[in-house]
Amino acid sequence: MRTQIKICGFTKSADAAQAVELGADSLGLVFYPPSPRNITINQAKAIAAAVPPFTVLTALFLNAERAAIESVLAEIPVSLLQFHGTESREFCQSFNRPWMKSVSMKSTVNVREYCANYDGARGFLLDSNAAGAAGGSGDVFDWSLIPVDTNVPLVLAGGLDVDNVREAVLAVRPCAVDVSSGVESAKGIKDTDLMRRFIGEVKAADGQFNQQPDTR
Repeated sequence: MRTQIKICGFTKSADAAQAVELGADSLGLVFYPPSPRNITINQAKAIAAAVPPFTVLTALFLNAERAAIESVLAEIPVSLLQFHGTESREFCQSFNRPWMKSVSMKSTVNVREYCANYDGARGFLLDSNAAGAAGGSGDVFDWSLIPVDTNVPLVLAGGLDVDNVREAVLAVRPCAVDVSSGVESAKGIKDTDLMRRFIGEVKAADGQFNQQPDTR
């Protein structure tokens, strides 16, 4: 088993290129104007041009207008859409691109039921944000709230950093982890050493999986 790694909130092409070189599987690009990590289409173009052609670029939206999403898709080679708001399943599916839905673990009472309402999603990102917020707060939620018998791919986010991601991966065993503020020197500015250490901790956790039986 290998836990995939998504690093979100890039604003600089050099940071994005470094993340891919270090081993990140997906780069998250934020298209939500209130966020300090929001980028323009021109910034996104520069990031896309700086990374290898098969890099998974994930575009994050929160209750965006259709026209705004379509303008991004027309210009950027987006691999995956990530919806963080109250978008309906029908809306998420209507762009004919792979997509995943964020789950607000501070607001969602029944995770299984929530996921069932978004049939067709490639996965669900479990974040510590309150409903209507984009995430990236650096807060950790209670991992025991995550159902252990769900059969949908889960991406763990919310306050992950170099100090807790190994524990998180071992406890939750998600298909992927998502980090933003945990590898930054400032909002939207990634720190190379923190990214390297974060990826190393995920790999170390995966190594422990290969040595221990799954007792869940």
